[in-house]
Amino acid sequence: MMASLRVFVCLLGLVVLCDSYCFFQGLEIKDLNNPPKGCVDMEGKMRNFGSEWVKDCNECSCTEEGMSCCSRIPSASTVNVPDECELLVDKEACTTKMVMKADKTRECNPN
Repeated sequence: MMASLRVFVCLLGLVVLCDSYCFFQGLEIKDLNNPPKGCVDMEGKMRNFGSEWVKDCNECSCTEEGMSCCSRIPSASTVNVPDECELLVDKEACTTKMVMKADKTRECNPN
């Protein structure tokens, strides 16, 4: 029973990695004589080429092609949640947990 729970948690982790929302913002070059030295993030902060950061559960990186970000939290539509279960999202820790709808203190263990 405990081994199947571990397998389920590992699979849920893979779902998070595989079914996360991602976006790419290409680098905008306004002046060929003065090319950018990095990417401008969603808050307007300059990020150097090669840098990586996490903000609001988005894992981002900056390359000479542009900025790419992927959410660490899957959407409910990408995870197979049984009817008796609910997917809880902790945006502070950027994690998800499947719990019973009737008792949110109990983890859901679909068979």
